[in-house]
Amino acid sequence: MNLTRRSMLKVTAAAGLAGIAGRSAYAQPASFNYKVGTNVPVTHPIAVRLTEAAEKVKAETGGKVNIRVFPSGQLGSDTDMLSQVRSGGIELLTLPGLILANLVPMASLNSVGFAFPDYPTVWKAMDGDLGKYIRSYISKANLVVFDKVWDNGFRQLTSNKPIGGPGDLVDMKIRVPPAPLLVSLFKQLKAAPTPINFNELYSSLQTKVIEAQENPLAIIATGKLYEVQKCCALTNHGWDGYWLLGNKRAFEALPATLRDSVNRHFNDAALAQREDSEKLAASLQQDLTAKGLAFNKPDTAAFRAALQEARFYAEWKTKFGGEAWGQLEAAVGKLA
Repeated sequence: MNLTRRSMLKVTAAAGLAGIAGRSAYAQPASFNYKVGTNVPVTHPIAVRLTEAAEKVKAETGGKVNIRVFPSGQLGSDTDMLSQVRSGGIELLTLPGLILANLVPMASLNSVGFAFPDYPTVWKAMDGDLGKYIRSYISKANLVVFDKVWDNGFRQLTSNKPIGGPGDLVDMKIRVPPAPLLVSLFKQLKAAPTPINFNELYSSLQTKVIEAQENPLAIIATGKLYEVQKCCALTNHGWDGYWLLGNKRAFEALPATLRDSVNRHFNDAALAQREDSEKLAASLQQDLTAKGLAFNKPDTAAFRAALQEARFYAEWKTKFGGEAWGQLEAAVGKLA
């Protein structure tokens, strides 16, 4: 069959349009395969609830959003994973505010020493104005931050001798995460804080490179630190949470309905994990006692008085700024 020049042009144009249409159909992937990294072990409530949320999202979206959970720092250290989520190497990450503070200093505002007396005060603040204030600064770092913060728990001190007051910390080598606020806290208490990555903590205690460490009970248990420490002082010297962070480009690539599913299920998971964490903290003391860890409850007023005298609160009020400090004190009362 002979084709006129005009007919050939029409056929060519139609084919070109079909090609463009075909390419645009693939411009948005039919499914989204995302990774979420976390430093906690697979048995930790954070990892458990992340996995549950991922399964619910996958089911609700008909497999269009498939999120794999990588626990135990499989994707790298906290600082490595933060770099990856910012670059798009991974899409989601849970990160303690104390570590995030290396990028967003305001993320450690809630971890000022001995600021929070109990969990009800924590959740009222973090689900209210204080949490909203901190999230606004995290968002400025070009990260997606979910509304509900996950619980890392109140931090406690372990060592091989009882700690009854600030005098017992003088010159003690205490492992801390690479968090400026905690380094400052223990320096002002006249200890010798030593930043060490968590994956090196057990061996550092075992070889007595350091004498003590501080972490929530859940981390002490899952990290088996009771095997290399004899005593635990329930100081509650700081509360910290894990923020669930996302790569902005990856998150915005999700259509609105899929994004809503991810938001809803992971925020609900955070609320469930908080309950898990509080119940676990209540039972862990008994479990850890059975494993040989001896507990004592120091008077925290002596620690706060020592920090006041060392001008710890005044120093951090200056660093955070009057507006931020006002947000904190509105939630917890007068500190400095």
